Amino acid sequence: MSLASVYSRARVGLESPLVNVEVHLANGLPAFNIVGLPEASVKESKDRVRSAIINCGYEFPAKRITVNLAPADLPKEGGRFDLPIAVGILAASDQLPNTNLHDYEFAGELALSGEVRAIVGEIPMAMACCESGRTLIIAKQNAEQASWVKQAKIHPIDHLTQLFAHFARQNTLPFVEEKAIEQLKVENELDMADVIGQPLAKRALEIAASGSHNLLFIGPPGTGKTMLASRLAGILPPMSEVEALEAAAIQSISHQHINNKSWLTRPFRAPHHTASSAALVGGGSQPKPGEISLAHNGVLFLDELPEFERKVLDVLREPMESGEVTISRAMHKQTFPARFQLIAAMNPSPTGFYNDNRSTPEQVLRYLNRLSGPFLDRIDIQIEVARLPKGMWANQQTPSESSFDIQSRVIACRQVQITRQGKANAHLASSEVRTYCQLSNADNEFLELAIEKLGLSTRAHHKILKIARTLADLNNTEDIQHEHIIEALSYRAMDRLLRHLTSAVTI
Repeated sequence: MSLASVYSRARVGLESPLVNVEVHLANGLPAFNIVGLPEASVKESKDRVRSAIINCGYEFPAKRITVNLAPADLPKEGGRFDLPIAVGILAASDQLPNTNLHDYEFAGELALSGEVRAIVGEIPMAMACCESGRTLIIAKQNAEQASWVKQAKIHPIDHLTQLFAHFARQNTLPFVEEKAIEQLKVENELDMADVIGQPLAKRALEIAASGSHNLLFIGPPGTGKTMLASRLAGILPPMSEVEALEAAAIQSISHQHINNKSWLTRPFRAPHHTASSAALVGGGSQPKPGEISLAHNGVLFLDELPEFERKVLDVLREPMESGEVTISRAMHKQTFPARFQLIAAMNPSPTGFYNDNRSTPEQVLRYLNRLSGPFLDRIDIQIEVARLPKGMWANQQTPSESSFDIQSRVIACRQVQITRQGKANAHLASSEVRTYCQLSNADNEFLELAIEKLGLSTRAHHKILKIARTLADLNNTEDIQHEHIIEALSYRAMDRLLRHLTSAVTI
């Protein structure tokens, strides 16, 4: 037989479209051609495949070899096609049984010795292969992560020579055992009990975790803003099976190391303030996910918020609302999920302190104006983190509440929201806000008056209602009470600061 067809998959964002690797051996001068829109890394597979076949003891056909990667209009990149091309050549030259190749999909980069090396994007490929009902043969280094896909049939392979014994039914490749998706109890090194004082900031952090609200800490240096923010992931509810697989899939296509023992914990990304907009949202000629997608179902922490370029922060506005980001290029357009929880920290002035007589109100206002109004409008909770009062260290005798205790309340509150509306309060649409965040007539009048005096937008109005709904859920109250509205209004520290500075500059 001089024709063989082998299945593999390309990598296009989070998708893994099917690729049919067709190999034809024809008489004529020896040649090796690959067609079907291959990039340079795929074209170079010719030399790797030739050396691997010869070094494994097989005969490399001295014929005119044509490899077609169909569909022809789909770009192919990486070394993942080395293994299916080698399998196709061996099957077309009758050196490998070609009985049931259509039941398998292959992916792996070949070493010159025939060893099968890992590829990028094994989880999306395993998901697509599972949906097609085929069995995936992949490098052993990828097999464990790919086995996290429920009901996926996966054969790990170390060397090209193992395929003959498998298809000849002499020594069948074993299946990778399906990994149970269960939350592993990992000792959390970042415990809320380590934070001394700051009861208001801890309260705000618990509210943010309960309703998945965005949060901004404002305060002078050394007050524990970064310390508090880094402990948010430890009090968030554990990820579900779907959420864990989504986050792992994004990491697998981004060359990120996935820890087998902690991959179920929520991502925590903290990019430096020198990061570009492409680094945050993703980009490149072949679009790759950025920090906001790597923080999907987790936390994105932006420290020293005003030090980020204004245009960099403004590109976050749309993903913060929609939960996804679309990257458009001349030849490609990719959409990546980006449902992250934003936690930010900043100083109240360029010198770091409120009243140190080192900066004028005009200078402070110019510093804060690096943050656009529409961006700040998307942050639900804005809280001041004050310096510890005198004697706090000496009076710290009883330990603070641990992250485990806080997390138990957060999980109970989030479960109330899931049961009632199927999502966290922060993700409620405008129509759902009217349904689930109803107020009495007196409270409606009070809130509208407060919104008018504070000069807040309709979006901020909805944010306050959502926070009040979360406060009611934390108190296990069916209806939003007056005290919940008052507390929600108190979490507008940036609005108060800007209003105070504006009036001081005007005077």
